[in-house]
Amino acid sequence: MENERKLALLIDSDNVSAKYLNGIFDELSQYGTVTYRRIYGDFTSQANARWSNRLLEKSIIPIQQFSNTSGKNATDSALIIDAMDLLYNSNVDGFCIVSSDSDFTRLASRLRESGKIVIGMGEKKTPDSFRAACTVFTELENVLANDATSPTSKETILADIINIITKNDNNGKTTGPGEIGSRLQSKYPDFDIRTFGYSQLIKFLEDMPELEVTKSRNNITVALKDDSDEDDLIIKYIREVVRARGKNGIALATLGQEIRKKYHGFNVKLYGYTQLYKFIDSISGLTVKGASTNRKVYSE
Repeated sequence: MENERKLALLIDSDNVSAKYLNGIFDELSQYGTVTYRRIYGDFTSQANARWSNRLLEKSIIPIQQFSNTSGKNATDSALIIDAMDLLYNSNVDGFCIVSSDSDFTRLASRLRESGKIVIGMGEKKTPDSFRAACTVFTELENVLANDATSPTSKETILADIINIITKNDNNGKTTGPGEIGSRLQSKYPDFDIRTFGYSQLIKFLEDMPELEVTKSRNNITVALKDDSDEDDLIIKYIREVVRARGKNGIALATLGQEIRKKYHGFNVKLYGYTQLYKFIDSISGLTVKGASTNRKVYSE
């Protein structure tokens, strides 16, 4: 089974921001368990300061490469050497290479030739050559939303469950409580349902108003509840908030805060979107304008 795969995660810190960390692990949880966790770069430099502060969160081992005239090549070489060592001397089933650099194209091809799944992750700027060499490639901008909240909150756990169910729905698969528990445990090693006052995961799922648990003999499935009436109320509320701001509009981030303040269970993924601005832009009568760091919503 996919969730039983053992994966090696190798991160090139020279080409990837630490802001994607939670999103990376969230994405990998659908492919298997990350048994090897290593990151390569110069962690004495200011550029990697944020990585240095976050490595303990996920128990990632830093492989130090001091910056000098050949620093970048040394970082790439260390990652490649470790990948080949793991290929021949470990029992991993696949590799995740996190980088926006084309230098790992040949490595990805070689690992695939050995029958290993290769999961590539990089920013939109990643060259096509590296993308094509991987079994599957994910743009890190698409997983950034998963890095926004604390893994200790019930809301974050719900968001993860919704994400699991949505992805399965898109692939024509049903979702069972066993898969949910396994995926949550893979992403959060300290996940314990007792933290939320439950002794069984199934009871926790049944008490979530956003979810519908169906039992049929020995089969249990978990799906998203169809609540179109509440959806209409949320959309109506969004229109009211935007129109109240007049011609100056409202910042997208502020609008998001207002929505969640009134509707605590709001999750944009319930509407089939991964990003809030896409959902807002789909509502008739509203328009989203501006760059990604300064988007505002206007009433038409």
